[in-house]
Amino acid sequence: MGANEIFRPDVMKTIEETLTALDSELRELSLKIHSEYAHDTLTQFMSSKGFEVIKHYLGLNTAWRAEFTIGNGGRTLGVNSEMDALPGIGHACGHNLIAIAGVGIVLAVKTALEKHSVPGKVVLLGTPAEEGGGGKIIMIERGGYKDMDACVMCHPGPGPFGSVGTGPSLAFQSIQVEYFGHGAHASAAPWEAVNALDAAFLAYSNVSVLRQQMKPDHRVHGIVEGKDWAPNIIPDYAKMRWFIRAPTGTQLKVWRDRVTKCFEAAAHATGCKYTISYGQLMYDLLQNPALTEELVSTLHNRYGMTGTPAEGAIGGSTDFGNVTYELPSIHPSFAIPTKPGGGNHTVGFTEAVRTKEAHEATLQVAKGLALVGFRIINDETFFYKVKDSFHPNK
Repeated sequence: MGANEIFRPDVMKTIEETLTALDSELRELSLKIHSEYAHDTLTQFMSSKGFEVIKHYLGLNTAWRAEFTIGNGGRTLGVNSEMDALPGIGHACGHNLIAIAGVGIVLAVKTALEKHSVPGKVVLLGTPAEEGGGGKIIMIERGGYKDMDACVMCHPGPGPFGSVGTGPSLAFQSIQVEYFGHGAHASAAPWEAVNALDAAFLAYSNVSVLRQQMKPDHRVHGIVEGKDWAPNIIPDYAKMRWFIRAPTGTQLKVWRDRVTKCFEAAAHATGCKYTISYGQLMYDLLQNPALTEELVSTLHNRYGMTGTPAEGAIGGSTDFGNVTYELPSIHPSFAIPTKPGGGNHTVGFTEAVRTKEAHEATLQVAKGLALVGFRIINDETFFYKVKDSFHPNK
Protein backbone atom coordinates (compact mmCIF):
# COMPACT_ATOMS: atom_id res chain seq x y z
CA MET A 1 0.00 0.00 0.00
CA GLY A 2 1.17 3.52 -0.80
CA ALA A 3 1.00 6.43 1.60
CA ASN A 4 -2.27 7.70 0.10
CA GLU A 5 -4.01 4.36 -0.31
CA ILE A 6 -6.87 2.90 1.73
CA PHE A 7 -6.75 -0.73 2.86
CA ARG A 8 -9.38 -2.68 0.90
CA PRO A 9 -11.52 0.09 -0.64
CA ASP A 10 -14.30 -2.48 -1.14
CA VAL A 11 -14.48 -3.01 2.62
CA MET A 12 -14.32 0.74 3.28
CA LYS A 13 -17.30 1.14 0.95
CA THR A 14 -19.21 -1.53 2.89
CA ILE A 15 -18.39 0.17 6.19
CA GLU A 16 -19.47 3.59 4.93
CA GLU A 17 -22.69 2.27 3.43
CA THR A 18 -23.51 0.42 6.65
CA LEU A 19 -22.99 3.44 8.88
CA THR A 20 -24.82 5.74 6.48
CA ALA A 21 -27.80 3.38 6.57
CA LEU A 22 -27.65 3.31 10.38
CA ASP A 23 -27.30 7.08 10.73
CA SER A 24 -30.83 7.86 11.91
CA GLU A 25 -30.97 4.85 14.24
CA LEU A 26 -27.65 5.77 15.84
CA ARG A 27 -28.73 9.40 16.19
CA GLU A 28 -31.91 8.28 17.98
CA LEU A 29 -29.88 5.92 20.15
CA SER A 30 -27.46 8.70 21.12
CA LEU A 31 -30.28 11.01 22.21
CA LYS A 32 -31.97 8.21 24.16
CA ILE A 33 -28.74 7.45 26.01
CA HIS A 34 -28.39 11.17 26.69
CA SER A 35 -31.64 11.12 28.68
CA GLU A 36 -32.44 7.49 29.59
CA TYR A 37 -31.03 4.37 31.25
CA ALA A 38 -28.16 3.29 28.99
CA HIS A 39 -27.77 -0.41 29.93
CA ASP A 40 -31.24 -1.51 28.84
CA THR A 41 -31.37 0.80 25.83
CA LEU A 42 -28.07 -0.47 24.42
CA THR A 43 -28.51 -4.17 25.18
CA GLN A 44 -31.95 -4.21 23.55
CA PHE A 45 -30.52 -2.48 20.49
CA MET A 46 -27.60 -4.90 20.12
CA SER A 47 -29.89 -7.91 20.51
CA SER A 48 -32.07 -6.56 17.72
CA LYS A 49 -29.00 -6.45 15.45
CA GLY A 50 -28.17 -10.14 15.82
CA PHE A 51 -25.55 -9.98 18.57
CA GLU A 52 -25.37 -12.40 21.46
CA VAL A 53 -25.80 -10.19 24.53
CA ILE A 54 -24.86 -10.79 28.15
CA LYS A 55 -26.49 -8.30 30.51
CA HIS A 56 -24.90 -7.29 33.84
CA TYR A 57 -21.63 -8.74 32.57
CA LEU A 58 -19.04 -10.05 35.06
CA GLY A 59 -21.31 -9.29 37.99
CA LEU A 60 -21.37 -5.55 37.27
CA ASN A 61 -24.91 -4.21 37.30
CA THR A 62 -24.52 -1.77 34.39
CA ALA A 63 -21.92 -3.65 32.32
CA TRP A 64 -22.78 -5.77 29.29
CA ARG A 65 -21.17 -7.70 26.44
CA ALA A 66 -22.37 -8.13 22.85
CA GLU A 67 -20.54 -10.42 20.45
CA PHE A 68 -20.85 -11.73 16.91
CA THR A 69 -18.84 -14.58 15.38
CA ILE A 70 -18.63 -15.72 11.77
CA GLY A 71 -16.79 -18.81 10.54
CA ASN A 72 -14.14 -20.75 12.40
CA GLY A 73 -10.95 -19.28 13.77
CA GLY A 74 -10.02 -15.73 13.00
CA ARG A 75 -9.00 -12.99 15.35
CA THR A 76 -11.16 -11.10 17.84
CA LEU A 77 -11.64 -7.35 17.75
CA GLY A 78 -12.68 -5.66 20.99
CA VAL A 79 -14.55 -2.35 21.09
CA ASN A 80 -15.66 -0.29 24.08
CA SER A 81 -18.81 1.77 24.62
CA GLU A 82 -18.81 4.04 27.66
CA MET A 83 -22.20 5.09 29.00
CA ASP A 84 -22.05 6.89 32.35
CA ALA A 85 -23.05 10.49 32.91
CA LEU A 86 -21.85 13.05 35.46
CA PRO A 87 -23.92 14.05 38.52
CA GLY A 88 -25.86 17.23 37.91
CA ILE A 89 -24.61 17.94 34.37
CA GLY A 90 -25.42 14.75 32.48
CA HIS A 91 -23.34 13.59 29.51
CA ALA A 92 -20.77 16.35 29.88
CA CYS A 93 -18.02 14.01 28.68
CA GLY A 94 -19.89 12.80 25.62
CA HIS A 95 -20.37 9.19 26.62
CA ASN A 96 -23.56 9.05 24.56
CA LEU A 97 -21.33 9.62 21.51
CA ILE A 98 -18.74 7.10 22.74
CA ALA A 99 -21.54 4.57 23.12
CA ILE A 100 -22.87 4.95 19.58
CA ALA A 101 -19.34 5.03 18.15
CA GLY A 102 -18.75 1.59 19.65
CA VAL A 103 -22.11 0.35 18.38
CA GLY A 104 -21.44 1.72 14.90
CA ILE A 105 -17.96 0.20 14.73
CA VAL A 106 -19.07 -3.32 15.60
CA LEU A 107 -22.12 -3.21 13.31
CA ALA A 108 -19.96 -2.03 10.41
CA VAL A 109 -17.32 -4.70 11.08
CA LYS A 110 -20.03 -7.37 11.41
CA THR A 111 -21.47 -6.43 8.02
CA ALA A 112 -18.01 -6.38 6.43
CA LEU A 113 -17.12 -9.81 7.83
CA GLU A 114 -20.37 -11.25 6.49
CA LYS A 115 -20.28 -9.59 3.07
CA HIS A 116 -16.62 -10.31 2.37
CA SER A 117 -16.60 -13.83 3.90
CA VAL A 118 -13.94 -13.19 6.53
CA PRO A 119 -13.92 -15.38 9.67
CA GLY A 120 -13.57 -13.62 12.98
CA LYS A 121 -15.28 -12.25 16.06
CA VAL A 122 -16.20 -8.76 17.14
CA VAL A 123 -16.98 -7.98 20.80
CA LEU A 124 -18.52 -4.79 22.17
CA LEU A 125 -18.23 -4.17 25.89
CA GLY A 126 -20.54 -1.76 27.64
CA THR A 127 -18.10 -0.46 30.23
CA PRO A 128 -19.54 1.27 33.32
CA ALA A 129 -18.18 3.83 35.76
CA GLU A 130 -15.39 5.39 33.71
CA GLU A 131 -15.93 8.64 35.60
CA GLY A 132 -13.89 7.73 38.67
CA GLY A 133 -15.21 4.21 39.21
CA GLY A 134 -12.58 2.34 37.20
CA GLY A 135 -15.09 -0.03 35.60
CA LYS A 136 -12.66 -1.26 32.96
CA ILE A 137 -10.07 -2.08 35.61
CA ILE A 138 -12.59 -4.35 37.32
CA MET A 139 -13.45 -5.91 33.97
CA ILE A 140 -9.75 -6.56 33.28
CA GLU A 141 -9.38 -8.26 36.67
CA ARG A 142 -12.43 -10.45 35.94
CA GLY A 143 -11.20 -11.51 32.49
CA GLY A 144 -13.36 -9.29 30.30
CA TYR A 145 -10.56 -8.59 27.81
CA LYS A 146 -8.86 -11.99 27.77
CA ASP A 147 -10.15 -13.17 24.40
CA MET A 148 -9.43 -9.94 22.49
CA ASP A 149 -6.50 -9.51 20.10
CA ALA A 150 -6.83 -5.71 20.09
CA CYS A 151 -9.27 -3.11 21.42
CA VAL A 152 -10.44 0.27 20.13
CA MET A 153 -12.64 3.17 21.19
CA CYS A 154 -12.80 6.96 20.78
CA HIS A 155 -13.66 10.06 22.80
CA PRO A 156 -15.05 13.52 21.87
CA GLY A 157 -13.61 16.82 23.02
CA PRO A 158 -13.12 20.45 22.00
CA GLY A 159 -10.51 21.48 19.47
CA PRO A 160 -10.02 22.31 15.80
CA PHE A 161 -12.92 20.63 14.00
CA GLY A 162 -11.70 17.77 11.83
CA SER A 163 -8.77 16.90 14.10
CA VAL A 164 -8.01 13.62 15.85
CA GLY A 165 -5.72 13.46 18.89
CA THR A 166 -3.70 10.29 19.38
CA GLY A 167 -1.38 11.28 22.22
CA PRO A 168 -1.23 9.89 25.77
CA SER A 169 -3.38 10.74 28.75
CA LEU A 170 -2.27 11.21 32.34
CA ALA A 171 -2.04 8.38 34.86
CA PHE A 172 -4.53 8.96 37.67
CA GLN A 173 -5.33 7.96 41.22
CA SER A 174 -7.86 9.16 43.75
CA ILE A 175 -7.01 9.58 47.44
CA GLN A 176 -9.41 9.90 50.35
CA VAL A 177 -8.19 11.37 53.63
CA GLU A 178 -10.20 11.40 56.85
CA TYR A 179 -9.25 13.32 59.99
CA PHE A 180 -10.69 12.41 63.38
CA GLY A 181 -10.49 14.87 66.26
CA HIS A 182 -12.58 15.85 69.25
CA GLY A 183 -15.40 18.41 69.20
CA ALA A 184 -15.91 21.25 71.67
CA HIS A 185 -17.72 24.56 71.98
CA ALA A 186 -15.71 27.03 69.93
CA SER A 187 -16.18 29.88 72.44
CA ALA A 188 -16.72 28.25 75.83
CA ALA A 189 -13.96 25.60 75.78
CA PRO A 190 -11.93 25.60 72.54
CA TRP A 191 -8.90 24.19 74.38
CA GLU A 192 -10.78 20.92 74.84
CA ALA A 193 -10.99 20.30 71.10
CA VAL A 194 -8.82 18.51 68.54
CA ASN A 195 -9.76 20.34 65.36
CA ALA A 196 -10.28 18.06 62.36
CA LEU A 197 -11.08 21.01 60.10
CA ASP A 198 -7.73 22.59 60.98
CA ALA A 199 -6.06 19.37 59.87
CA ALA A 200 -7.85 19.55 56.53
CA PHE A 201 -6.89 23.19 56.05
CA LEU A 202 -3.27 22.49 56.90
CA ALA A 203 -3.26 19.58 54.47
CA TYR A 204 -4.65 21.83 51.75
CA SER A 205 -2.02 24.44 52.52
CA ASN A 206 0.73 21.83 52.47
CA VAL A 207 -0.34 20.70 49.01
CA SER A 208 -0.53 24.30 47.84
CA VAL A 209 3.07 24.86 48.95
CA LEU A 210 4.12 21.60 47.28
CA ARG A 211 2.78 22.93 43.97
CA GLN A 212 5.83 25.21 43.77
CA GLN A 213 7.94 22.09 43.23
CA MET A 214 5.35 20.33 41.04
CA LYS A 215 6.37 19.50 37.47
CA PRO A 216 4.27 21.16 34.75
CA ASP A 217 2.83 17.84 33.60
CA HIS A 218 1.72 16.74 37.09
CA ARG A 219 -1.62 17.58 38.70
CA VAL A 220 -3.19 17.54 42.19
CA HIS A 221 -6.65 18.85 43.06
CA GLY A 222 -9.08 18.19 45.87
CA ILE A 223 -12.02 19.25 48.03
CA VAL A 224 -12.93 19.30 51.73
CA GLU A 225 -16.11 17.73 53.09
CA GLY A 226 -17.63 17.45 56.57
CA LYS A 227 -20.80 16.50 58.39
CA ASP A 228 -23.03 18.41 60.80
CA TRP A 229 -20.68 21.39 60.91
CA ALA A 230 -21.68 24.53 62.80
CA PRO A 231 -19.69 27.78 63.34
CA ASN A 232 -19.74 27.48 67.14
CA ILE A 233 -18.64 23.83 67.27
CA ILE A 234 -15.07 22.82 66.53
CA PRO A 235 -15.37 19.96 64.01
CA ASP A 236 -14.37 16.52 65.19
CA TYR A 237 -14.34 15.11 61.63
CA ALA A 238 -13.25 16.24 58.18
CA LYS A 239 -12.84 14.39 54.90
CA MET A 240 -10.84 15.32 51.84
CA ARG A 241 -11.06 13.82 48.36
CA TRP A 242 -8.10 14.32 46.06
CA PHE A 243 -7.14 13.41 42.50
CA ILE A 244 -3.51 13.16 41.48
CA ARG A 245 -2.12 12.78 37.96
CA ALA A 246 1.25 12.28 36.28
CA PRO A 247 2.44 11.24 32.81
CA THR A 248 3.07 7.59 33.76
CA GLY A 249 2.17 5.16 36.50
CA THR A 250 5.76 5.12 37.75
CA GLN A 251 5.86 8.90 38.05
CA LEU A 252 2.44 8.93 39.68
CA LYS A 253 3.58 6.60 42.46
CA VAL A 254 6.46 8.96 43.31
CA TRP A 255 4.13 11.96 43.23
CA ARG A 256 1.58 10.13 45.39
CA ASP A 257 4.18 9.61 48.13
CA ARG A 258 4.99 13.32 48.22
CA VAL A 259 1.34 14.33 48.38
CA THR A 260 0.64 11.75 51.08
CA LYS A 261 3.29 13.31 53.32
CA CYS A 262 1.32 16.58 53.18
CA PHE A 263 -1.71 14.80 54.64
CA GLU A 264 0.29 13.01 57.32
CA ALA A 265 2.04 16.20 58.42
CA ALA A 266 -1.31 17.94 58.98
CA ALA A 267 -2.46 15.15 61.26
CA HIS A 268 0.72 15.32 63.33
CA ALA A 269 0.50 19.12 63.63
CA THR A 270 -3.09 19.08 64.92
CA GLY A 271 -3.05 15.88 66.96
CA CYS A 272 -5.76 14.29 64.84
CA LYS A 273 -5.96 10.65 63.96
CA TYR A 274 -6.24 9.95 60.27
CA THR A 275 -6.85 7.35 57.59
CA ILE A 276 -5.69 7.49 53.98
CA SER A 277 -7.15 5.23 51.29
CA TYR A 278 -6.19 5.01 47.63
CA GLY A 279 -8.43 4.37 44.65
CA GLN A 280 -7.50 2.28 41.64
CA LEU A 281 -4.50 3.45 39.68
CA MET A 282 -5.46 4.36 36.13
CA TYR A 283 -2.52 4.15 33.76
CA ASP A 284 -1.75 6.56 30.96
CA LEU A 285 -2.90 5.74 27.43
CA LEU A 286 -0.32 3.59 25.66
CA GLN A 287 -1.52 4.30 22.13
CA ASN A 288 -0.38 1.47 19.84
CA PRO A 289 1.90 3.02 17.18
CA ALA A 290 0.81 0.74 14.33
CA LEU A 291 -2.89 1.25 15.06
CA THR A 292 -2.37 5.00 15.42
CA GLU A 293 -0.55 5.27 12.10
CA GLU A 294 -3.22 3.26 10.29
CA LEU A 295 -6.12 5.24 11.78
CA VAL A 296 -4.63 8.66 11.11
CA SER A 297 -3.73 7.66 7.54
CA THR A 298 -7.23 6.32 6.88
CA LEU A 299 -9.04 9.35 8.30
CA HIS A 300 -6.75 11.77 6.47
CA ASN A 301 -6.86 10.03 3.09
CA ARG A 302 -10.59 9.36 3.21
CA TYR A 303 -11.98 12.41 4.97
CA GLY A 304 -9.21 15.00 5.13
CA MET A 305 -9.01 14.80 8.92
CA THR A 306 -5.79 15.86 10.65
CA GLY A 307 -3.99 13.77 13.24
CA THR A 308 -2.36 15.58 16.15
CA PRO A 309 -0.22 14.40 19.09
CA ALA A 310 -2.74 15.99 21.47
CA GLU A 311 -3.87 14.11 24.55
CA GLY A 312 -5.91 11.03 23.80
CA ALA A 313 -8.23 11.70 26.75
CA ILE A 314 -8.64 15.46 26.36
CA GLY A 315 -5.95 16.27 28.91
CA GLY A 316 -7.53 14.08 31.56
CA SER A 317 -7.34 10.42 32.50
CA THR A 318 -9.23 7.25 31.69
CA ASP A 319 -9.46 3.66 32.88
CA PHE A 320 -8.96 2.63 29.25
CA GLY A 321 -5.30 3.40 29.95
CA ASN A 322 -5.16 0.11 31.86
CA VAL A 323 -6.62 -1.67 28.82
CA THR A 324 -3.83 -0.28 26.64
CA TYR A 325 -1.27 -1.95 28.91
CA GLU A 326 -3.05 -5.31 28.60
CA LEU A 327 -3.34 -5.60 24.81
CA PRO A 328 -2.73 -3.47 21.68
CA SER A 329 -5.25 -0.64 21.78
CA ILE A 330 -6.06 2.84 20.55
CA HIS A 331 -8.17 5.60 22.11
CA PRO A 332 -8.23 8.65 19.80
CA SER A 333 -9.96 11.87 20.76
CA PHE A 334 -11.89 13.77 18.12
CA ALA A 335 -13.07 17.37 18.02
CA ILE A 336 -16.71 18.43 18.03
CA PRO A 337 -17.97 22.03 17.78
CA THR A 338 -18.09 23.70 21.20
CA LYS A 339 -18.63 27.19 22.54
CA PRO A 340 -15.80 29.05 24.33
CA GLY A 341 -15.40 27.65 27.83
CA GLY A 342 -17.59 24.70 26.95
CA GLY A 343 -15.10 21.84 27.04
CA ASN A 344 -15.43 18.45 28.70
CA HIS A 345 -17.19 18.31 32.10
CA THR A 346 -19.15 21.52 31.57
CA VAL A 347 -22.84 22.18 30.93
CA GLY A 348 -21.83 23.59 27.56
CA PHE A 349 -20.33 20.26 26.53
CA THR A 350 -23.52 18.45 27.59
CA GLU A 351 -25.31 20.62 25.03
CA ALA A 352 -22.60 20.19 22.39
CA VAL A 353 -22.77 16.39 22.35
CA ARG A 354 -26.45 16.54 21.36
CA THR A 355 -25.76 18.43 18.13
CA LYS A 356 -25.97 17.00 14.63
CA GLU A 357 -22.40 18.14 13.94
CA ALA A 358 -21.10 16.14 16.91
CA HIS A 359 -23.02 13.10 15.69
CA GLU A 360 -21.55 13.40 12.19
CA ALA A 361 -17.99 13.72 13.55
CA THR A 362 -18.55 10.62 15.69
CA LEU A 363 -19.63 8.50 12.74
CA GLN A 364 -16.71 9.68 10.64
CA VAL A 365 -14.21 8.52 13.25
CA ALA A 366 -16.21 5.31 13.73
CA LYS A 367 -15.79 4.54 10.02
CA GLY A 368 -12.02 4.88 10.32
CA LEU A 369 -11.87 2.73 13.44
CA ALA A 370 -14.09 0.11 11.81
CA LEU A 371 -11.68 -0.26 8.90
CA VAL A 372 -8.71 -0.47 11.27
CA GLY A 373 -10.60 -3.06 13.29
CA PHE A 374 -11.46 -5.08 10.20
CA ARG A 375 -7.81 -5.03 9.15
CA ILE A 376 -6.78 -6.43 12.54
CA ILE A 377 -8.99 -9.44 11.78
CA ASN A 378 -8.29 -9.74 8.05
CA ASP A 379 -4.62 -8.78 7.55
CA GLU A 380 -2.19 -11.08 9.33
CA THR A 381 0.88 -9.04 8.36
CA PHE A 382 -0.70 -5.89 9.78
CA PHE A 383 -1.78 -7.70 12.95
CA TYR A 384 1.76 -8.88 13.66
CA LYS A 385 3.01 -5.34 13.05
CA VAL A 386 0.52 -4.22 15.70
CA LYS A 387 1.70 -6.92 18.11
CA ASP A 388 5.37 -6.10 17.50
CA SER A 389 4.76 -2.43 18.37
CA PHE A 390 3.09 -3.30 21.70
CA HIS A 391 5.61 -2.65 24.49
CA PRO A 392 3.87 -2.22 27.86
CA ASN A 393 6.08 -1.13 30.72
CA LYS A 394 4.17 0.00 33.78
